[in-house]
Amino acid sequence: MSASTYPHWVFDNSPIDDPFGYGEQAVQFLRSLSHPQSTLPGMAFQLDPWLERIVRRIYGPRHPDGKRIVKDVWLQVPRGNRKTSTAAALALLHLLGPEAVPQGQAYFCAADRKQAEIGFLEALGIIRADKNLSDVVSVNNPKIGTKSIQSHLDGSILETTTSDGDKFHGTSPTFVMCDEVHIWKNRKLWEAMYSGRRKRGALFVTCTTAGRGRHGFAYERYSLFRDIALGKIVNPSKLPIIFEPEEGDDWLDEAVWHKVNPGMRYGYPLLDEMRDDAITAQHDPIEGYAFRQLALNEWLGNSTSPLFNFDEYDAGAFDVELDKNGDPVDYESDLEEFPCYLGVDYAQSGDLAAIVAAWRHDGGKYDGKITIKPWFFVQSEGLEDRERLEQVPYRQWVKDGHLIEVPGPVVTQEAVAEVIKEICARHDVRQVRYDPWRFRATAAELLADSVPMVEMRQGSATMGPANGELIRAVNGRLIRHEGHPILRNHFDGVAAVTNKAGMIWMDKADQKRGHIDGAIAASMAVSSAITDHDQGGLYSRDDIFDLLKAA
Repeated sequence: MSASTYPHWVFDNSPIDDPFGYGEQAVQFLRSLSHPQSTLPGMAFQLDPWLERIVRRIYGPRHPDGKRIVKDVWLQVPRGNRKTSTAAALALLHLLGPEAVPQGQAYFCAADRKQAEIGFLEALGIIRADKNLSDVVSVNNPKIGTKSIQSHLDGSILETTTSDGDKFHGTSPTFVMCDEVHIWKNRKLWEAMYSGRRKRGALFVTCTTAGRGRHGFAYERYSLFRDIALGKIVNPSKLPIIFEPEEGDDWLDEAVWHKVNPGMRYGYPLLDEMRDDAITAQHDPIEGYAFRQLALNEWLGNSTSPLFNFDEYDAGAFDVELDKNGDPVDYESDLEEFPCYLGVDYAQSGDLAAIVAAWRHDGGKYDGKITIKPWFFVQSEGLEDRERLEQVPYRQWVKDGHLIEVPGPVVTQEAVAEVIKEICARHDVRQVRYDPWRFRATAAELLADSVPMVEMRQGSATMGPANGELIRAVNGRLIRHEGHPILRNHFDGVAAVTNKAGMIWMDKADQKRGHIDGAIAASMAVSSAITDHDQGGLYSRDDIFDLLKAA
């Protein structure tokens, strides 16, 4: 069985250490609470078995001196699984329950005032539902400003905060609840709180739904806890509880819905509502991504405005036949009768170089479709460090033939040019669109060798229409491909940017470690195949090379 982030221990009834009984105390306190919206007898707080297991796992395990082992919890669950009531109950455990310490400082941290107020009012509602609790607190609930609840028992206080975090340097938190960090704009508040954790052994609990994009504070935290869940990092003080689909799970399978929504077996979220949302999600890429992110807790690599429907993209993958030795059969021979168009994105510093070929099928079984194939290049020096920093299997890709390793510290223009020539020698290449950045001199040499090079600057005026053609081709299921893992990775790394004129620009979702060179090269190649076909074939003209030289 492959490694998984899914917290199977929540449901397997495996033993949870509780040598001092602190886990049991926490559970009994939460069971003693009331909730104004509870349907249980006496409005008892609904502590369902999955949540009880999580509480025991946080508070039970201890060091020999009784100190808590778990100090940092990442609880990632889909919307509708009662994160807010869970957050409020845990906050009260530290304000009025057995985890309270004299003059303790508990905080609700959120992206904005409204979000923080939701958690605060949830905690206040639980207190007001029990006269014994309401009699021992003072409440400060202004319309604007910091909201707080203070305990008369030991002076502990629970506050909300949504500032940029600067004023919270110097605090001594004992409990911090971070709500929906996937929408936090920066890490200032987190850093301010986390810097004071050592003073009093604070417990940090993050309750969030999955976010979008491979960059920013929230994704960095998610990646850390994901690596811990996978066993790549060993750190008992950090507890990942990530309810997300496993590899191979079908997002339209209702069994997967139940699996990643731990409350569904207890009536929340509502199954009928999810079924209705899923119907829309199947036919609208934006709604599909929203469903997978918010209802299934899948952390998606692309932006909140996805360019590509990956169900359609993946559906375009064809199986490459293997010969008797198990080697892939060269499917390019079947494409030699069709006109070929290339897109070239030469490597900038830290990026890969990419060539993508596009063949437009006119007639036959795949009439109207476009087959694409990429070639990627990477420099050999520093490849191991690069693989470690970017967490991408470059060496395996080289071994599998998906990536061309160029000896030395850089990908040379000559290495890219040689592959372009090889493709041109084999196929009817009508056009080679290229990014002129550091490739103009080599392009001129190729043009002199009768390679139909066409400079394509990377501004929105040129790339905007090209990107539009690529999006329509992918989402319209017109693209055929061999399932190349690097090209899929580059498509997945695209973040959409739209300018005032409505032109779509492809940017990196992860500015530090992401790559989209293959997507850019594909945009140039596919748009070339489409526009050349629609215009009657520019390169069928006898004066084409005079036109190119004049340009």
